[in-house]
Amino acid sequence: MKKGLLIVISGASGTGKGTVCKELLTRETGIAYSVSATSRTPRAGEQDGREYYFRTREEFEQMIAAGAFLEYADVYGNYYGTPLAPIEERRAAGEDILLEIDTQGALNVMERCPDGTFIFLLPPSLEELQRRITGRGTETEESIARRLAAARDEIRLGKRYRYAVLNDTVEAATDRIQTILAAERLRADMDPAQFEL
Repeated sequence: MKKGLLIVISGASGTGKGTVCKELLTRETGIAYSVSATSRTPRAGEQDGREYYFRTREEFEQMIAAGAFLEYADVYGNYYGTPLAPIEERRAAGEDILLEIDTQGALNVMERCPDGTFIFLLPPSLEELQRRITGRGTETEESIARRLAAARDEIRLGKRYRYAVLNDTVEAATDRIQTILAAERLRADMDPAQFEL
């Protein structure tokens, strides 16, 4: 059976990763979304297994010790990670799976899964990125400055990805990603059995 794609989409904060991923999932019905695990407490309306798998810090550390994560990180005192077993099972069954993760996590996944499809989402400009972050209305001036400085660093890491996609509009960015996925599904190394006649 043909192995499913591991699709990793990341980019700096404010590049629209979540919005583009949602649009992609509405267009591509054969892609499963990878739900991350976290040690933070659920916010109002969040459901275990939907937004995240919510685990205590102790449970998360036990999972780390057991090698249960494809990647994980401690972000501002809370763990976030990608459970490995569901990804391996789905890919082995021929299902494509989507990870929406930060650049640190994506670089870790590159080490473990070099056959993944790594897509870096770029903003049209730093001015637009600042407008998007400021437009959220949830950030202080200090946190906006910190996010923009971090975004510059993350954008420099984009050259390590296989693909870079400009997110000028959600529709156009999603079109570009669909073109990438169509090509990736035709890679000869993804289905070596087709050459055994």
